[in-house]
Amino acid sequence: MYQKRRITLIRPTPKSLNNPARMPHHSTFKITTAVRHIKAGEVIAYPTEAVYGLGCDPLNENAVMELLEIKQRPIEKGLILIASSLEQLHPYLVMGPTIIERVSATWPGPVTWVIPAQPWVPRWLTGDHDSLAVRVTAHPIAAALCERFDGPLVSTSANQTTRPAIRSARKLLKSFAGSGIYIVHGEVGGLRRETAIYDATTGLQLR
Repeated sequence: MYQKRRITLIRPTPKSLNNPARMPHHSTFKITTAVRHIKAGEVIAYPTEAVYGLGCDPLNENAVMELLEIKQRPIEKGLILIASSLEQLHPYLVMGPTIIERVSATWPGPVTWVIPAQPWVPRWLTGDHDSLAVRVTAHPIAAALCERFDGPLVSTSANQTTRPAIRSARKLLKSFAGSGIYIVHGEVGGLRRETAIYDATTGLQLR
């Protein structure tokens, strides 16, 4: 059953999100290269707050369908988008003042919100829903990818459906050997579980 919970988060400063010095020395080059792969319609893997994620350009249908095939995820379930700012998500969502206030209190941070989607948003993102799951990420590498791409990215855990989530590049390479996925190496965040998901209209927790 759904249950209400109070959300208490420590909001990171912009410096901690965007300062390349906070990332491994090779990450700036890796991020630039990863974005080239994204713009070429390819799937990448990258660290997030809790696990490694698979990502791609959300508006490239072929890329999203390839990601779903790699993950063996039904299109009906829909996908999560991550962004480096709320502004990057605005074109995809229907948000009044209440929703904006509710989600802004937790972002950037490891909280995903389900928000009504604009009518144009494709089914390969929403699945069988009229809403979209989104997050402004606090992970420096994931945020830098969105910043360099200048838009949100698909973000789904880098594991085949029903398989355990992956928290290291080593396990990722083993699980997806031969897939051709470009991997942005880095440390995942400190969460022990995937991010919580809330309904932005009701405030109720969904996961």
